Amino acid sequence: MMRSLMIALAWASIALGIVGVVLPLLPTTPFFILSAAIFARTSPRFERWLVSHPTLGGPIRAWRERQAIPLRAKCVAITTMASSFLFLCWLAPGAVTLTIVAALVSLCAAFIITRPTA
Repeated sequence: MMRSLMIALAWASIALGIVGVVLPLLPTTPFFILSAAIFARTSPRFERWLVSHPTLGGPIRAWRERQAIPLRAKCVAITTMASSFLFLCWLAPGAVTLTIVAALVSLCAAFIITRPTA
């Protein structure tokens, strides 16, 4: 039962990653990495399929081998975070909210920037 639930979660994560290809604010690679990690524990066949996939497998392999993020993905992520923060500033939710969001966005951006480039 738990194995089936985990496999369903991995496929849902793949679906979210595919949707993220066309939606600018939804990430793709983290969902594929999550799916590969779940499949590694539940279905070696699906894991092999995902990791060897010609389109989806590259970022997963780069993350597993070197914890690297492609330069294009870094640029898109940083640009999207900055744009989202500027939009939030335009909405003017208040200084406390902006400070919290700025801190979180900065931490995420720092993590992305400090990863090796694939």
